[in-house]
Amino acid sequence: MENVMPKYLLKYSYLCLLILLMMTNKAQADNGYKLWLGYSKVTGRQLTDTYRQQLRYLIFPAASVQLNAARAELLTGLNAMLDLKPAEVKDIKGGQTVVVGTPQSLKALAITVPDSIGKEGYLIKKTLINKNQCILIVGNTDVGVLYGVFNFLKLIQTHRSINELNIADRPRLMYRVLDHWDNLNRTVERGYAGSSIWNWHKLPDIIDQRYIDYARANASVGINGSVVNNVNADALILSHEYLLKIKALADVFRTYGIRIYLSVKFSSPIELGGLKTADPLDPEVKKWWADKADEIYRYIPDFGGFLVKANSEGQPGPQRYGRSHADGANMLADALGPHHGIVMWRAFVYDNKVPDDRFKQAYNEFKPLDGKFEDNVIIQVKNGPIDFQPREPFHPLFGAMPNTPLMMEFQLTQEYLGFSTHLVYEAPLFAECLQADTYRYGKGTTVSRIIKGDFNRKLITGMTGVANIGSDLNWCGHPFAQANWYAFGRLAWNPDQSPANIAADWLRMTFNNDESFLSPVKKIMLQSRENTVNYMAPLGLHHIMGQSTHYGPGPWVDNAGRPDWNATYYHRADSVGVGFDRTNKGSDALAQYAPEVEANWGNLKSCPDEYLLWFHHLSWTYKMRSGRTLWDDVVWHYYAGVESVKQMGGAWDKLRGKTDPERFAEVKQLMALQLKEATTWRDACVLYFQTFSKMPIGPGYPKPEHDLAYYKNMKFYYVPGIGGNNYMTN
Repeated sequence: MENVMPKYLLKYSYLCLLILLMMTNKAQADNGYKLWLGYSKVTGRQLTDTYRQQLRYLIFPAASVQLNAARAELLTGLNAMLDLKPAEVKDIKGGQTVVVGTPQSLKALAITVPDSIGKEGYLIKKTLINKNQCILIVGNTDVGVLYGVFNFLKLIQTHRSINELNIADRPRLMYRVLDHWDNLNRTVERGYAGSSIWNWHKLPDIIDQRYIDYARANASVGINGSVVNNVNADALILSHEYLLKIKALADVFRTYGIRIYLSVKFSSPIELGGLKTADPLDPEVKKWWADKADEIYRYIPDFGGFLVKANSEGQPGPQRYGRSHADGANMLADALGPHHGIVMWRAFVYDNKVPDDRFKQAYNEFKPLDGKFEDNVIIQVKNGPIDFQPREPFHPLFGAMPNTPLMMEFQLTQEYLGFSTHLVYEAPLFAECLQADTYRYGKGTTVSRIIKGDFNRKLITGMTGVANIGSDLNWCGHPFAQANWYAFGRLAWNPDQSPANIAADWLRMTFNNDESFLSPVKKIMLQSRENTVNYMAPLGLHHIMGQSTHYGPGPWVDNAGRPDWNATYYHRADSVGVGFDRTNKGSDALAQYAPEVEANWGNLKSCPDEYLLWFHHLSWTYKMRSGRTLWDDVVWHYYAGVESVKQMGGAWDKLRGKTDPERFAEVKQLMALQLKEATTWRDACVLYFQTFSKMPIGPGYPKPEHDLAYYKNMKFYYVPGIGGNNYMTN
């Protein structure tokens, strides 16, 4: 008799198989929560054995919270990656012992550390101690050891050899800070990854595990500061009730070497203190701030200081009282000075008295104040002179204030780069600015060297990034947006690092070490920002996004209430041509740069295509380097941008099975959405500018699916990231 399985048993077996497959996929899935600290198991017997052989024993005396955190991280990482629990010993076992600590904690071994690594640096090296070879991870301070441990674990995560180790590293910048634009109601202005991770209602009693993991992630890339509230600040943040909540966060952050900072509202003495004025020269106002600083430091002895947005977009400031930015900043600096706190005073200023060119206002207001700020004030300057555009020339203030500390401000959250639906690796954008030559003190005066204080060693130094973090399970909305958080930390530690190397490390730590996966994905990442510039704002076009929300294209916006909120103010398209003339024949904004930069960008023969329409108003028939007319080149870039996104999606499709199925599927869907939105950007912008050029799109290009009226009438309801303020651009 033929052995045939009954149909119900056959269906049951299929169901069991399906459940088994689902369980297998679930086990392999990665929801992105662990970021680059997943500590995936090292594969390959030879590599694993090599690591294990050298890491069998551990000497790691830990008496502080930071050293205990470092020790726990090291043991967690080694156990996860190598199934290894080093035996903790007191005596060195030759060639198999890892020794970790500071000269003080390792006093019995008479360890010395070079002064060159500073207070936060570390040394990782193969060395002889008591005639026995071992791996030494050491720093002058506990936090230096913590950074050293994270970087040692990175070596293993990225499958580097530990046979010959001699790494000495230190941060090049003092203050490496994330700025959160989080409101007390848990909305996040320009936040695209869910609500704020700070649950103010439950603080200080409930400490979410996410706070600890946030601090770990920051420490792993050397970030040492966090501003936890929006620059459009609420005075309530300085109240007794909220200071208790801030203290609870600070107690978590301290374990990982992170200081907490607060954005403060300049009018707080009025709103919170009941004073009649916030005049920075008023004795009662000075006393109020000094008393408030004393109160904060009673709760948080290592409080970092204040971030201030003043006299910009309606925010109160010293100019309301006829005082200067220096008057306002110095008053706060005096209050914080006895406690070693700093003031980060933002240079993003523009008011209702619209200047001839918004490009020029920050320089005009701050340049005359060079040398007039207290030593613990650092001016926070955006990378470009307008507002975090997909591409901007470097800000003319860099190098123009030789006696004033300048802090670089980048934006990690993708306000103008597709929110959290577009894959845009921002490290090339950051590096483009950092390596730009200002010529302020001759050739080679890069922005990086200026913010590092190379030309004035007396200045404090720093870099800040507007966070892209929210309550989404994977923290940043898009799995690849995590790379921008990671890259910011790496570049704040050392502004001269390579975006390609940073991308490679992030991919290895976050996904896997498979070269057949790494090579094509790194290529996608490094090309992604240029793709976005092409389909959004090529050839120096800027600020042509939708009004208020900044979502989608809006080159036609001309009714925003004041000229410099309108897209038409920036592109100035007409029947003759397009672009903003900032030469001496126009607004003369180029005069704010060093003569070499002004001459380079002011001359059409030498101005790079990337900045062409930033500085010149050109005819639609202007002959470009490509041989095309300006109009045809604009069209070419828009279509090339969309085609690149299409190719990016095709490259990702070929990687099925080379990473976990959960993130593969998520990125695949996001890339499809990015292609859809990139196409909308292309078609809307090309059709709009065509109304001025009166020239055809050209053969070989697909026609836009809709007419211009369709794109102008598109509505986007409940767009994330606008908080309670639809018009703010921060």
